[in-house]
Amino acid sequence: MEGDCLSCMKYLMFLFNFFIFLGGACLLGVGIWVIVDPTGFREIVAANPLLFTGAYIMLAMGAMLFLLGFLGCCGAIRENKCLLLFFFMFILLIFLAELSAAILAFIFRENLTREFFTKELKKHYLRNNDTDVFSSTWNSVMITFACCGVNGPEDFEAVPHLPYSSLEKATPEACCQRKLQSREGMFVNREACLTGVERFQNRQGCYTVILNSFETYVYLAGALAIGVLAIELFAMIFAMCLFRGIQ
Repeated sequence: MEGDCLSCMKYLMFLFNFFIFLGGACLLGVGIWVIVDPTGFREIVAANPLLFTGAYIMLAMGAMLFLLGFLGCCGAIRENKCLLLFFFMFILLIFLAELSAAILAFIFRENLTREFFTKELKKHYLRNNDTDVFSSTWNSVMITFACCGVNGPEDFEAVPHLPYSSLEKATPEACCQRKLQSREGMFVNREACLTGVERFQNRQGCYTVILNSFETYVYLAGALAIGVLAIELFAMIFAMCLFRGIQ
């Protein structure tokens, strides 16, 4: 009876991990195709920050699931205790990392307020100084999401600008409208933007833009995270049971 139970567990684990392997392979293939596609789809993805980020997330998830499914399949079908142990440790590391991220997000959720970001921006932002990590990151966010500051261009009125620039006023260059939302994208009218012409500036604050972009995915992401954590927990128990049952 014990041998039949072990055999059933082995094939169920193989089947479970085979589907994980196939899913990872599909995600990996689609991610690679989207990033290197020569037919022009790559340009469409690059123009949309959410699609661009999603393509790389898909690639990373595909690679992780591919490796995870491969280890689980090989460990189960060959009854290899070493591979099963690697499978268990790999899932355990992912599980602990996800759990730590969830706990940190809960602890520091009070810091992710509009007031906090506004205060930090006014205190540390150095405009077009790309050697400063804080300023460079903010410039990239504003260019990518076509937004300006936390609340809008008024956030930069207290930020000092370069004294040798005759054009530059309160609004930094990263807030100027571009034909393509990337650092390489051409400005619609840089000079008019910097002299204060509002129709050539991105007037909406980044806090609202980013919040609206991800709001629809928050509950879905939360439900998926809980589901993934539960599956990973059962997979670890399943792998350890099979590990202990192999003689």
